[in-house]
Amino acid sequence: MSAGVKGAALPAAHVHGVGRDPGDGTLLLATHEGLYRFGPSGPTKVGPSIDLMGFAVAGPGHYYASGHPNTVRELPQPMGLIESTDSGTTWTVLSRGGQSDFHTLTPAGGTLLAFDGQLRRTTDRRTWSTASISGEPRTLASNPAGESVLATTRDGLLLSKDQGVTWTPVAGAPPLLQVSWGDDQTAAGVTSDGAVAISTDGAQTWRLTGARVAPPQAMSASMTTAGLEILVVTGTEVLSSRDGTRFTPISG
Repeated sequence: MSAGVKGAALPAAHVHGVGRDPGDGTLLLATHEGLYRFGPSGPTKVGPSIDLMGFAVAGPGHYYASGHPNTVRELPQPMGLIESTDSGTTWTVLSRGGQSDFHTLTPAGGTLLAFDGQLRRTTDRRTWSTASISGEPRTLASNPAGESVLATTRDGLLLSKDQGVTWTPVAGAPPLLQVSWGDDQTAAGVTSDGAVAISTDGAQTWRLTGARVAPPQAMSASMTTAGLEILVVTGTEVLSSRDGTRFTPISG
């Protein structure tokens, strides 16, 4: 990481999710205090002050989340699966309100996977089934095609090719805490002690890039007009990398 450059201050002490809106490229931070857009002037609050424990970008202006309503009395505790189709300005409870606090969730094609102590699957966002997984997923991440889903667990990285029905350990993968897909074949991850790893063959094999960042609160990967971008939120700033080797702070 380059020295002497300081990123903009984070808008909250706990950042649970990070990503870019594929419509306009806006950097999004899902936090304990709500959703923020991270622009040239720094972070700007969007929508209500709710605790977004789980967060996933489904499309332009279209997000799924879960967590707690904080002081928003109109929402249940916990919120269950909530959805925004107006870039986070408003949220609607779709299902499991008062039942589930999903700390991680991901759309995988027409299926949405989420974990609240059990791995749950839904195709209509309202009725759910449960599935088996050998370890508690700290992160669930699907590639854009919805054909490959990764789960980071204490026992290692798991891969599903059937939207979470069955899982297979990824032999030789580093002990990733966070993982995300840039495209259908490219994935990136960070270990609990900040080591960065990349796969370019659909998560079958991984290489450590040699980069090390502060312990991550959240991360994401995506393909932008400039190519692969890896975002990592540490306890103090948002870092960006184009190759997983050199990270620089985002200043706004």
